[in-house]
Amino acid sequence: MKQIITIALFLVATIATAQDQYTTGMQKAFQFWGEGKTTEASNLFERISTAEKDNWLPAYYGAQVNTVASFGEKDKEKLVKQLEKAQEFVDIAKAISPNNPEILVQQAMIHTAYVAFDGATYGMTLSGEVVTLYQKALAISPNNPRVVFSKAEWDMGSAKYFGQDTTPYCKEIERSIELFTNFKPESEFHPNWGKDRAEATAKNCGK
Repeated sequence: MKQIITIALFLVATIATAQDQYTTGMQKAFQFWGEGKTTEASNLFERISTAEKDNWLPAYYGAQVNTVASFGEKDKEKLVKQLEKAQEFVDIAKAISPNNPEILVQQAMIHTAYVAFDGATYGMTLSGEVVTLYQKALAISPNNPRVVFSKAEWDMGSAKYFGQDTTPYCKEIERSIELFTNFKPESEFHPNWGKDRAEATAKNCGK
């Protein structure tokens, strides 16, 4: 009995240590990201992802770090390198958690970054995929605030591009804000971003 208790305590201690390392690593990666150290954040998320083989979150954030850094990037070589790295991360996350609406949104964001960089080159091939990804994510999780907002934001961008009225999408932006207000992430590291962007978008919606 004593041996069983000792083994049990050892296992609990081992799990607690692993969790502490995971928490510390994730917090450090987010700190790097907040300081604008994209490469350091990406590399740390990658190391955590390698260690956490059943956890999609480190790979998800590795993808997000590289994708966000690509918006506004003028150097095509750097942009493609970042987005290819983001795609590698997304592929890892998808393998761990298939049909995950958060990951579907992240995949759509990668495509959007390409389209934003060069609509003439990438718009024809990727726009349809973005629409499909958002439709799939919405079907899986119709009340996920990031899904609702990101889809509405994409639809608004498309409407602007074709000179159409963007007002019809304002209601969805407002709905996403309500969803953000009531949304509770599963853990401190689960996706919880988007409300600030939604509120900023709502202020200028339809103008």
